[in-house]
Amino acid sequence: MTIAEATSETVARAARLLRRGGLVAFPTETVYGLGADATDGRAVAAIFEAKGRPRFNPLIAHVAGVEAAAELGELTGAACALARSFWPGPLTLVLAKRPGCGIAELATAGLDTVAVRVPAHPVARSLLRATGLPVAAPSANRSGHVSATTAAHVEADLGARVALILDGGPAPLGLESTVVDVTGAAPVVLRPGAVAREALARVLGHPIEVACGVGGAPASPGMLARHYAPAARLRLDAREVREGEALLAFGSPLPAHRGPAVNLSRSGDLLEAAANLFAALRTLDATGAEAIAAMPIPEQGLGEAINDRLRRAARPR
Repeated sequence: MTIAEATSETVARAARLLRRGGLVAFPTETVYGLGADATDGRAVAAIFEAKGRPRFNPLIAHVAGVEAAAELGELTGAACALARSFWPGPLTLVLAKRPGCGIAELATAGLDTVAVRVPAHPVARSLLRATGLPVAAPSANRSGHVSATTAAHVEADLGARVALILDGGPAPLGLESTVVDVTGAAPVVLRPGAVAREALARVLGHPIEVACGVGGAPASPGMLARHYAPAARLRLDAREVREGEALLAFGSPLPAHRGPAVNLSRSGDLLEAAANLFAALRTLDATGAEAIAAMPIPEQGLGEAINDRLRRAARPR
């Protein structure tokens, strides 16, 4: 495993590794992804093995543009409207598979749908253009653990399981993509993320609902009940800090505390909080605290996605 600054030379090297069936970690605007050729079943299987990921959990195929996405899945009217507004960017669309889609069955968990995203990060875009293939890329961390937002996080979680880690600095948004299923009569959010539900509704011209849960196997990435979790227990909506707890703070004033603390945003800015969330959980976990007290986050805008991650992380083991 090698961490290398993302340059034209290292991106070209990463593309060669991907075309040969290797695993490459790379930055996106959301989090770091663990990439493999999405059309190569053996390469996709290596992602599941490296992460310890359940094989019923589908993966997102990252592509360079709308045209490449249309080769994989059916772009409905709603899908086209959302793609025009949010691609390239932190939105994943779940589409009905096109005949001859080419994505490995393991990547779609045998479903008749495919999850597709056009990322905005310049390193990711350069890599996709150089590779010339759809790249399956879940977050580059151990399955169920806190997502990776830096190259160092990837190294700490996956180490030698990855052939190359492209270092593009901290992920700017720090929160996974919003996943929207556009295969039905009305679009539905399967996973809240870096595109707020209100922004989706403005484009669609009507409210959009969030899926209520998973009955059986998940229909998209990020839908497992327990996910994004630190080793420490997580206590939500905390208004006081108990003995032995670390503090995941938001805004001010803060409750009295004696242990370690990280403030997601002193000014109460949800965009800043989202960008800092996973790094903060990793920092507090590294202190060895047995539990983390998380202050309340407003359930609005990006707060909906932040709270989604915190609730999944807090689920009992």
